[in-house]
Amino acid sequence: MRSFLKGFKYAFAGIIHCIKNERNMRIHTVAALYVLMFARFFAFTRTEYAVILLTIGGVMSAEAVNTAVENLADRISENHDKRIKIAKDAAAGAVFILAIFSVLIAIFLFGNTEGFISMYNFYVTHPLNFLVLILITVISIIFIVTAPAKKDKSNSKDEGK
Repeated sequence: MRSFLKGFKYAFAGIIHCIKNERNMRIHTVAALYVLMFARFFAFTRTEYAVILLTIGGVMSAEAVNTAVENLADRISENHDKRIKIAKDAAAGAVFILAIFSVLIAIFLFGNTEGFISMYNFYVTHPLNFLVLILITVISIIFIVTAPAKKDKSNSKDEGK
């Protein structure tokens, strides 16, 4: 049971590392927040919510795998190597493909004027909530553009020598 719980600890550490060090992961995190926040204004079915959650999970998982591939590739060789470049480009391409399809899914699901009218009416009739939305937006922008934390140098090539 103890090793099972350690697995969660390591998984959360990986997620936190990606969010702290990868701007694209911060962008995906903020986008997921907004999608989930605005979804309540649309009459989504359980299936549509499932599609939204799977899409968010897919994009964020791909970004985490991309981070892992990049870090491992950089660990193997800091010199230019065509095969490492292909691996890193392919991993980044996988994220890009998922991101494109997530935008298409969003267009299909959120392409409903009634939801936008509902959202507009809500914020017009609840100005305090509109101010909270503006505050969240400012915080989100700061969260995204803030320079990543120092890169973890504990896994340098000299480790263990």
